[in-house]
Amino acid sequence: MRDPQDRHGLRQERYFAISPLMLFPGRAGDFDVFLLRGGEFVLHARACERFTQSHRTMLSENGVTEVYVPCHQEPAYRAYVEHNLGRTLLREDAPLEERARLVHECAVDIVRSAFEHRLPETLARQQNIARVMEFVREALAFLCAGQSFQTLARLVSHDYRTFSHCVHVFLYSSAILQTYEPDRQTLLDAGIGAMLHDIGKVLIPHDILNKTGALTLSERAVINTHPGKGVDLCAGLPLTRTTRDCILLHHEKLDGSGYPGAVRAGAIPLAVRAVTIADIYDAMTTNRPYSRAMHPFQVLRIMRDEMFDELDIEMYKRFVTILSGARIV
Repeated sequence: MRDPQDRHGLRQERYFAISPLMLFPGRAGDFDVFLLRGGEFVLHARACERFTQSHRTMLSENGVTEVYVPCHQEPAYRAYVEHNLGRTLLREDAPLEERARLVHECAVDIVRSAFEHRLPETLARQQNIARVMEFVREALAFLCAGQSFQTLARLVSHDYRTFSHCVHVFLYSSAILQTYEPDRQTLLDAGIGAMLHDIGKVLIPHDILNKTGALTLSERAVINTHPGKGVDLCAGLPLTRTTRDCILLHHEKLDGSGYPGAVRAGAIPLAVRAVTIADIYDAMTTNRPYSRAMHPFQVLRIMRDEMFDELDIEMYKRFVTILSGARIV
């Protein structure tokens, strides 16, 4: 994020960076787009101006890798991405390589936003974000290959908010697991599992998934099928046991009160426990159709006091340390 000052030392508009790939040809957004030239922000496209392929080509030919949006227009930009990304990814007339790059850029954008807005300032300041982005790239290199890409694209198209949630869970659970010093492959397998943990929700009807009121018992039963549906949906993908466990078991609890199999502590792998903690924390600190976001400290208190028998409390304590300012990487 940029926060320039004018020659009198007064603060001007604040901006955040995005990739030009996140501007979709033929689609207009309700936000301005700026270029950074000689330390000054120069208007490139006004709000509601239709972005074209020629615009993108011009930016590419001039070596522009970042454009900027005013921070006060961030809600409009997020709505624009949510509205357009899914249909763009499913366009088979667009090159697969470019669509895969779109998924990557979107995930990077979500992670960057998490660092800047959702994590404590001390934590964000301590991060070597380039290493986090490299890890995102590695995980998505697998997810954006062949049939794996189609599976991920369906998730984005079905519900962008679920995709954003999966990226956050990927970030948090990876941070937790790194404190156990696993080998690189285990960390990557768990990261892919975190990215896909809610993939089964693409088979859950929108009217249930986005219901604003309380779910009925029958609707809750439908929601509870998503871990099994997720594993079935990924049946044709070359996933490891660790990745599949994260998809199938992330709603299991140590006391056996979870679903879909009422699995108990000893049968729940370490990677799954990390995804579960990250899943609960992100869900409760994010606005959802049926509830408003809660303050992180309130969520952590609920996890400690009301979920003591359900979660790996030693791992929970590690997560609290991470959120208190410990290094992720």
